[in-house]
Amino acid sequence: MGESKLNRRVAIVTGAAGGIGRTVAQELAKSGMFVAVFDRDEQGLYQLESELKEAGSDVAVFPVDIRNRTEVESVVDQIEAEIGPIEVLVNVAGVLRMGTVSNLTDEDWEQTFAVNSTGVFYLSRSVSRRMIPRRRGSIVTVGSNAASTPRMSFSAYASSKAAAVMFTKCLGLELAQYNIRCNIVSPGSTETDMLKLLWQDDEQRSKDRCINGVSEDYRLGIPLGKIARPIDIAETVLFLVSDRSSHITMQNICIDGGATLGV
Repeated sequence: MGESKLNRRVAIVTGAAGGIGRTVAQELAKSGMFVAVFDRDEQGLYQLESELKEAGSDVAVFPVDIRNRTEVESVVDQIEAEIGPIEVLVNVAGVLRMGTVSNLTDEDWEQTFAVNSTGVFYLSRSVSRRMIPRRRGSIVTVGSNAASTPRMSFSAYASSKAAAVMFTKCLGLELAQYNIRCNIVSPGSTETDMLKLLWQDDEQRSKDRCINGVSEDYRLGIPLGKIARPIDIAETVLFLVSDRSSHITMQNICIDGGATLGV
């Protein structure tokens, strides 16, 4: 597998079967890391594994439900024992349940928080406990620009992402004494399957509405005039887990083309 077990950097990426998570895993693998990919979508994970191995990268597949703390703890133990010490965790896994507050079900709310907030807590707690004695590591959580800007029918998603953002900042404060950095990247509209869930008509018209804004939803457009690509987010993640950002922690980098006007 290239580097020895003691020398290679091991990274966990959740939500790696598609979208931003898949691209993050690809970029970390290209950088030379051993990537442990987590997702509930086994087929998507094994497709990614095949692609990365064909490119000569080191990868291991873990069909993990991050809502299950026992499962999370068991897999993290396995990685530490069989692959090597975890130096990087990227929390990407997320779900979107839309609806006005009056129409959201209990299940909508609970599952949104279970993945977007509690899953981040379970993974970050488990991994950081192992990083602390080694006094090194980097954790990045993928948030959302919706965490800081109200959105129509986004109350569950925006609230869960806001919780994950503040959790990661608090974690970064606690772990700074151990030389462990924790940061957030917050995408806006990005070309993923999740974005397409919001598109109710033809694709080009939907893209135009994202870029130009929707006045009836009190939503501004994107000043840069384009929708982000997953690689835009992945490259920022790669920077934040690298030595080039060795003095950056507790920061939230918004990658939305200016849609939230820098707020």
